[in-house]
Amino acid sequence: MSAAGSSNPEFVVARVRARRGQLYGDEEYRKLVRMTPAEIARFMEESSYETEINALGSRHGGVDLIEYALNANLAKQFEGILDWSEGALYGLIARYLRKFDAWNVKTVIRGVYTGASQEAIEVDLIRAGEFDDRRIRRLLEADSIEAVVEVLEDTIYGDPLREAYAEFEESDVLVPLENAVDRAFYERLLENLPGGEPIRQYEAFLKAEVDFRNATNALRLARSGAEIDPAEYFIEGGELFTRDTLARLARNVDELVEYIAESQYADELGPALRELEEVDSLIAFEHATDAALLAYGDRLGTVHPVSVTPVISYILAKEREVENIRAIARGKEAGLSADDIESELVIT
Repeated sequence: MSAAGSSNPEFVVARVRARRGQLYGDEEYRKLVRMTPAEIARFMEESSYETEINALGSRHGGVDLIEYALNANLAKQFEGILDWSEGALYGLIARYLRKFDAWNVKTVIRGVYTGASQEAIEVDLIRAGEFDDRRIRRLLEADSIEAVVEVLEDTIYGDPLREAYAEFEESDVLVPLENAVDRAFYERLLENLPGGEPIRQYEAFLKAEVDFRNATNALRLARSGAEIDPAEYFIEGGELFTRDTLARLARNVDELVEYIAESQYADELGPALRELEEVDSLIAFEHATDAALLAYGDRLGTVHPVSVTPVISYILAKEREVENIRAIARGKEAGLSADDIESELVIT
């Protein structure tokens, strides 16, 4: 892998399209929701997860085996993409994959907040970002949120988390900390992008992701019941909201949905938004925006098929596959019905 030299999008996109064809489809998900965790693991063993299931099967079983295999496979897939990539393409992909550092930081913070064990936290970590094993281990060993902040003081999350920690101490709500992590990632993600029409299309995709993150975070904050102004946690870089607009809409799901349904994202959200109007569910809203982002990335990938966008689209699709399989396994462990589990899946 190399951040120097010329880019090689033709080669990388061809390899990624081959991997995209190996992802599970609707038929596979319908089969999985009717299996036990042991049957799910055996099903995965006959697909692209074979190496991970075999390597981890002697140490783990049931849902734990599925979780560890999913995360290990995800990291391996993305490391492979970086290994193939060169030049500016490598830099763009590496920058996007830092989202998993952000995921891991928020996972550790939530685990410490709820008093989860190191083992329970570690199973949810995805080692596909830039944090090395030493950093991950130090995060897992942190015994307080303040200690987590200290571990990250020399990263892009250091200053934002330090500022948010004071607000967390006052409110005892995680939203300030989680939004500080999101802001640090997304604002760095959009900095100093190179020029050219394919990159402008990619930037449009990133701005959509920021817009959807702003909407979801605002709703989550409103549902928390905390006396916190949503505008204080606005993420710069999107196009759909201003700080004031988001603060005004954040308290009313119906108005927020209507606002998005009349925006440039109407085609992407489509039926999912209409369904949301009926169920008034934050989870449904998050699923709708996740599905919309997948569809949007796929559409942009056809506009410029030899660019970074099809690669990012695959990363999202692979991430969604892992989250869907995890939701199925956890649902089965919790004794949920097949219909209830299917309602937790994001399928485009």
